[in-house]
Amino acid sequence: MENYDVAIIGAGVTGAATAYTLSRYELRIALLEKAADVGFGVSKANSGIVHGGFHYPLTTLKGRLEILGNLMFEKLQYELGFPFRRCGIVVAAFSEEEMKEVRKLYKRGRENHVPRIELCDRERMLHLEPKLSPEVVGGLYAPNGGVVEPYRYVFALTELAGLNGVELFTRCEIVRAVRKNDLWELSDASGRVFRAKYVINAAGLYADEVSRIFGAEEFKIVPRKGEEFLLDRNSKAYPSKVVFPVPTGHSKGVLVIPTVEGTTMVGPTAEIAEDKQDTSTTRANFKQVFSLARKMVPAVSERDLITSFSGSRPSIKGEDFLIEPSKKVPGLIHAAGIQSPGLTASPAIGGYIRDLLKEQGLVLREKTNVVRSLPPMPAIRSMSPEEADLLHKDDPAWTRIVCRCESVSEAEIVDAIRKGHTTLDGIKFYTRAGMGRCQGGFCSYRILKIIARETGMTPEEITKRGRTGTILRGHIGMREKKK
Repeated sequence: MENYDVAIIGAGVTGAATAYTLSRYELRIALLEKAADVGFGVSKANSGIVHGGFHYPLTTLKGRLEILGNLMFEKLQYELGFPFRRCGIVVAAFSEEEMKEVRKLYKRGRENHVPRIELCDRERMLHLEPKLSPEVVGGLYAPNGGVVEPYRYVFALTELAGLNGVELFTRCEIVRAVRKNDLWELSDASGRVFRAKYVINAAGLYADEVSRIFGAEEFKIVPRKGEEFLLDRNSKAYPSKVVFPVPTGHSKGVLVIPTVEGTTMVGPTAEIAEDKQDTSTTRANFKQVFSLARKMVPAVSERDLITSFSGSRPSIKGEDFLIEPSKKVPGLIHAAGIQSPGLTASPAIGGYIRDLLKEQGLVLREKTNVVRSLPPMPAIRSMSPEEADLLHKDDPAWTRIVCRCESVSEAEIVDAIRKGHTTLDGIKFYTRAGMGRCQGGFCSYRILKIIARETGMTPEEITKRGRTGTILRGHIGMREKKK
């Protein structure tokens, strides 16, 4: 049984950003994640947009934290090296009725002090984004919006937090919480016990269940499922800006997103789901999403589709973020209902939770020796032949390409494994191996063999995501009979 100053339940963008923020202080911190790797919950299906600050008023907590979080991404990228590009956002209107809503967004953006926001006519919109349909009548431009790779963002936050002393525990589902001697005693499903003075409930879709375990507030997390569709990097639809439609009452609508790594994403849908673990996609939504996306960007084509996926946002009554100390039990802070724009707001959420902890009595002393940045992560796909040759001389694994679609080398996969990513999805999210046109058809077995070699597991023991069972059935090859 270990004692901690702070235990954070959930290692998605909220928990990871909080761990990163608190890691600069003289504290013992435990980051507890029930999945096999960080970012495997809500965050893995994130659209990866850094929002522009015009959808929500400053009277909401999410509106204030979105504005603050947006401004922090250049510094974070400089420190952590995750893929990020401030490409800008356009909101496309296709009728005078929609332009009325665009003017409301523009007014809100001006009230929120969004820098250089523009109300645009048809000609300006087509100049800003030539991929738009010529039927566009006008719209909005927010140059401060952007795109980020959400998995690499979470990995980088937790990696730097770990270098500064945060202890990460995966496959750690908290099932019991008891208050003893001014400390919370937390038990996970495997019998591990953690003691902490303060606990942060950043459990995403399961924040309501965690609250009940603590005997704290009764609230309901409602999964709002979103289906996304990914197009090949050679798609002619790839826009230069994130393309938004005019939002509806409950959703920002179907977007066309130029991902930071060069593919095009269309989606998401927004439907209330009964099952928090439902990650299915449907033919009906596929047709609807492509129809809506093609209205904005005519070059969107089903022929370019390489994969589809879905995830659920943790919506909550009132639709605002719930970030506050529990009023029923001591030492517990809720960070619940963190749906869009949760990724954008996450760096600011970390600071907000730090300040709440200070108000609750946690003593914060800054470390004198703190690791402030991660070393660059080499990627063979972005190197010149001369740079690759130098690395090859040091380690030939750098030029052994395992994933041909995304040009990922064996050395990059080995680096990911040695940093603790030992599932097929963990490797995929960390290195992009398996994210290309063939979706792992060529490289998956090669990755399985490398994981087995580096960890000592058999290929049959390796899982896709840790909780859904093994990938292989039976045995690979012939095995020696025992004498």
